[in-house]
Amino acid sequence: MARIPVAQRRRDFIDAAVEVIATHGIDGATTRRIAEQAQANVAMLHYCYDSKEDLFADVFEFVAGRFREVIEQSDPHTTVLETAQALLRGLMECYFESPSFGATTIELISWARRQHGDRGIAVYDQALQAGLEVMRRVGAEEGVSPDVLEEIPYVAGALSDGFAINFLTYGDREAARAQMDLTASVFETWLTARLEAARTKPARRKRAVKA
Repeated sequence: MARIPVAQRRRDFIDAAVEVIATHGIDGATTRRIAEQAQANVAMLHYCYDSKEDLFADVFEFVAGRFREVIEQSDPHTTVLETAQALLRGLMECYFESPSFGATTIELISWARRQHGDRGIAVYDQALQAGLEVMRRVGAEEGVSPDVLEEIPYVAGALSDGFAINFLTYGDREAARAQMDLTASVFETWLTARLEAARTKPARRKRAVKA
């Protein structure tokens, strides 16, 4: 039997940890359960990782990297509106395709805020920054206000997170598809109005400087 490279084993353990955390939570994500999910023994897990904390650090990086992939796939598009819609759709599809990813993300961020403070914030910060960079590239061509561009990743994140929690709660895939369309429609209505308001807002007059 061919020997499996350590890098591949690490990825197997990360994938396994996502499934185990989604099912049993952080406290229930024992090394034994993770090893069994990866179809490996505990000794192999400890060979790849010095501790469960080290494994969880890689799971965090996996989650952050998955968000970056989704966001970067939303670029380029012809307009700010189209790009923003693709961003929101991509985030919701990510949760829809893998409920375990959504459950693990929420569990990890909650756990990190309790145990490590800034680590939970970092996942959101990286996702928001990646989204903002995409919107800035597209927005520069349209001359869209920086204030509007900064709002887009936040609103897209808030809506997609709400969708994820609803989907995890009810697990109804047919209803979730309809809710994705509804959420996208709400987002489009908000952003269309926001862009229009920004275009028609009169320029602020500068005060005359007294001699």
